[in-house]
Amino acid sequence: MTHIGLIRTVKPASMAHLVLTFDLHDDAATAALGARLGAAARAGDVIALVGDLGAGKTTLARGLIRHLAGPETEAPSPTFTLVQTYQTPGFPIWHFDLYRLEHPGEARELGLEEAVDGLALIEWPERLGRDLPAVRLEVRLSFSQQGRIAQLVDFCDWSSRIDGDWRPTP
Repeated sequence: MTHIGLIRTVKPASMAHLVLTFDLHDDAATAALGARLGAAARAGDVIALVGDLGAGKTTLARGLIRHLAGPETEAPSPTFTLVQTYQTPGFPIWHFDLYRLEHPGEARELGLEEAVDGLALIEWPERLGRDLPAVRLEVRLSFSQQGRIAQLVDFCDWSSRIDGDWRPTP
């Protein structure tokens, strides 16, 4: 059974509208959270995936991609290609992995600006520096004793899409 447990909800006073923290016990729970985000995603969204190597960024992205593009969709890590694109019935998905970038300007060469017509999933978004879109959902993944912790920080209108709909899974 996939377990995504809501730990806490915080409404900060900063630019962020909402912070949700989830306990993810395994890869299946991480992918399931990605699928739930995919269900709420819209064209023009930016989802910034933050976390150390192995924290689950690609696993979460793969769950989101498969939710929107189909469960059989191959969704390899874009670590070496730097970007993978997927067509879905609603909008394209651009999955970026910026780990190997040395300068924020290099992201323009990958098509980051063209991704505005679809959904941009950005692993290692801190590599963008000041070019990181201010309007975004930030998913901060970290390790815990039980698996992973995912913290969703809303810098957009995600609060209206997910606040109240994310109850703990029994």
